[in-house]
Amino acid sequence: MELSDKIAEYVVSAEDFSDEMLHEAKRRLLDSIAVALASTNSPPAKILREMSNLFSGNSPLLSGGEATIDFASFYNTLLIRYLDFNDTYLSKEPLHPSDMIGGLLSVGSVFDISGEELLKSIIVGYEIGVRLCDSTSLRKKGYDHVNFLQIASTSALSRLLSLDIEKTKNAISLTLVPHIALRESRSGKLSMWKAGATAEAVRNSVFATLLAKNGFTAPDKPFSGVFGFFNIIAKDFDLSTFENIKSGSILKTFIKKYPVEYHAEATVEAVLKLDYEGEIKKVIVETYEAGKTILADSEDKWNPRNKETADHSLPFITAVTLLTKRFWLDSYNLIGDPKVVSLMKKIEVVERDDYTSVYPKELPTRVIVITDKGTYESEVRVPRGHSANPMSDEEIEEKAKLLGLSESQIKLIWEIDNMKVKDFVRNLTKV
Repeated sequence: MELSDKIAEYVVSAEDFSDEMLHEAKRRLLDSIAVALASTNSPPAKILREMSNLFSGNSPLLSGGEATIDFASFYNTLLIRYLDFNDTYLSKEPLHPSDMIGGLLSVGSVFDISGEELLKSIIVGYEIGVRLCDSTSLRKKGYDHVNFLQIASTSALSRLLSLDIEKTKNAISLTLVPHIALRESRSGKLSMWKAGATAEAVRNSVFATLLAKNGFTAPDKPFSGVFGFFNIIAKDFDLSTFENIKSGSILKTFIKKYPVEYHAEATVEAVLKLDYEGEIKKVIVETYEAGKTILADSEDKWNPRNKETADHSLPFITAVTLLTKRFWLDSYNLIGDPKVVSLMKKIEVVERDDYTSVYPKELPTRVIVITDKGTYESEVRVPRGHSANPMSDEEIEEKAKLLGLSESQIKLIWEIDNMKVKDFVRNLTKV
């Protein structure tokens, strides 16, 4: 059976949504919207708003106003992704599954979808995204994780719009076959496209799903065909991860406590636990393969010139946390700071095989600080926000407040299952 058949059957028939899963979907919605609204004044968001008059439509923008459904999906997704502060899943391939929420809000508003159906669609999308990440690595082959995001997004959108199996299969194929994204988006010196790649994937997903909804047909074997995904990109794809699909993978994903790429979360925690004395002579960060190859892969990570590179720089994140005893969004104002630059030169990042062997069940990181007074060490194996060490509702609310959400906005998000998506977004931007 073609993989898109299996996915479509699950998307259409899934009803195993527990109260715990539905509540988790609300937690992800709260987290994502808080992060999105905090990024409305970011440079790429401003660029897009300047373009929005070219895309007049009836789909709401999270910062206010309306645009075409595809442009709104791109914009809303970029807001969620830009700060690199929304959720994460780590496996053979990493993913930020809540990226799909931007498109779901845009489409749900236009098609008069209920908040309850939105939550169920989020659960469905997460299920497919997580299983794809468990199946193979894309980054090691030179392809970007948004290739999996767009399939997960299309699965969620197909559920949201109540597509049948055949149309869902077509939507998946129309999403996958024309849109293969390269890992260059996340290599070396990073740019606005680090977030833009995600937004583009969701926009493509939205357009493909709408085509399928209206009867547009697609290649029948996007995965197993002669020139399909398996033969061209992922010959090692583990199909067993899609046997007997049941909901619940949303509970395996992680929320961020600090605004850094997830492989640096434990580093921030480890540094904050350190109580060192004296002048720093050397810093050693011991991590696992993904932490080193993603966050310390090039000279740019020791000399970040922009926010996009800095939030993927283990040396920068380590240095700033050591110097300021904190890490928050304003920490990126220290890009280029002489003290930070000087300390980064003293930082060495080392992969430990024993750490790599337990990844991603654990994300062990040890920070060793050598000063003129002695050697100080701190280790964190599972950072706060990991599924094995989850943040509480209260902690997520506190994060949302720090990002600028009001009590009334938070209350509105918790009550989304009692309203239509269009009313939810309209009220969210009014509050």
